[in-house]
Amino acid sequence: MVAAPAAADAVARARRLPGLRVGLHLVLVDGAPVLPARDIPALVGRGGRFLDNEVRAGVRFFFRAGARRQLAVEIRAQFAAFHATGLALNHVDGHKHIQLHPTVAGLVVEIGREFGLRALRLPHEPVAPLRAAFPGERYRAPFFGFAVSALARRLSRAGISAGDQVFGLKWSGAMTEARILALLPHLPDGVSEVYFHPAARPGAIPGYRHEEELAALLSPQVRRRIDELGIELASYGDLAAG
Repeated sequence: MVAAPAAADAVARARRLPGLRVGLHLVLVDGAPVLPARDIPALVGRGGRFLDNEVRAGVRFFFRAGARRQLAVEIRAQFAAFHATGLALNHVDGHKHIQLHPTVAGLVVEIGREFGLRALRLPHEPVAPLRAAFPGERYRAPFFGFAVSALARRLSRAGISAGDQVFGLKWSGAMTEARILALLPHLPDGVSEVYFHPAARPGAIPGYRHEEELAALLSPQVRRRIDELGIELASYGDLAAG
């Protein structure tokens, strides 16, 4: 999040870890813009922040020409801010999966190419592996499946890489060691992204189990299970390179 309060600290840490693959987390709802509010009045509300309601924001993006023009300028500003860090752009994803919006998707692909965009998160989470991992829980296919399919087609036409599936949507904020160990044997063929919201202390997002997610990422047991199952670890950059 290039406009977030801790962005400079995150960049400094990433520079000390040259093997870390860093992406742009594009924020267009529920967050702070890069540009001043006066330059993008159709995108922000009180306090100069983006609208919190994704549906309301999405309607503006789709139907208001002025909002679309401002959206393009803000997206370009976020790409430019990431580029200014000097970090390699490993991939792009969207806060609250805003990249699924067709207007946003088109602009991200168009503008992103100028900044070396080669991979984008496709938030497709199949329910079969979730049901197999935890048969006592109920899972339904997401209502936005049509938007996932449309984004997949757009990325394919543009030659932009994406994984086959993403896990972490249903269990967002609760990707604990137990969850991961249950999920790993049921990962489908292809490229799976598993994403987390780790932190060293609680409170970043209310209700999220940040410390437990960090422990899952650092778990020797999880790493042993990955090796036992013959799962190959990779980054978005590896997909684009291949």
